Amino acid sequence: MSEIDKTTAKKEPSKEGLGGTIRVFAEALIIALIVRTFLFQPFEIPSGSLIPTLEIGDYLFVSKYSYGYSRYSFPFGAAPFSGRIWGTMPKQGDIVVFKGPKDNSTDFIKRVIGLPGDTVQVSEGRLYINDKLVERKEIAPYQTRDFFGNTIEAPRYEETLPDGVVHQIIEIEGDRGSFDNTPKYEVPPGHLFMMGDNRDNSADSRDMNSMGFVPYENVEGKAQVIFFSVDQDARIWEFWRWPWTVRWNRIFTSIN
Repeated sequence: MSEIDKTTAKKEPSKEGLGGTIRVFAEALIIALIVRTFLFQPFEIPSGSLIPTLEIGDYLFVSKYSYGYSRYSFPFGAAPFSGRIWGTMPKQGDIVVFKGPKDNSTDFIKRVIGLPGDTVQVSEGRLYINDKLVERKEIAPYQTRDFFGNTIEAPRYEETLPDGVVHQIIEIEGDRGSFDNTPKYEVPPGHLFMMGDNRDNSADSRDMNSMGFVPYENVEGKAQVIFFSVDQDARIWEFWRWPWTVRWNRIFTSIN
């Protein structure tokens, strides 16, 4: 074998190694894209609208298959079809991620309160669905922050929706918040009425200017489980602080 042949032979394995590495990365990227689009998508809680159920700094998995698929299930809305396929309507009480109806691009996460045809109203802080008062029971107050960042003990309740779903809510301003007295809303066909569990600190369907009714098509998936959680003043990448900032008791807890 000539010196040129020997040099070529030595280089060939390295070329194959580089090509193999690129192929592995490409395959991993495709698999990740498939999982994110059709199975599970990670989501970070950026605001306190669902306190006490979800805290700022919670990281959770959203199941993309729970309600079928629409164009909003795909990155950049690049779906090869219109409408929704294999669709299943969310249930009352589900916590879902959806695109905001005002811009169809911002991700929100709220609880489903009203389904198509339902009427929803809040009067003196109490929730009415289809003209029936939703049962709530006061429990121990919940330590959280007010609008100015001060630590407070907020009134906390267990609320039981008509379909039997029991969840907790807080009322930072008691029953005198901005949206504790609303008109009666009738949910139109193909839409949902969303609310946060932090009733006095949630931009939701009660505010027709900022959100209003949410089209079913905008629903992306159902919140299923918290896989990681850090204090709201911490950063997930600050691993050296994890022994003190990770909320260990919230990891791998299901979302109700």
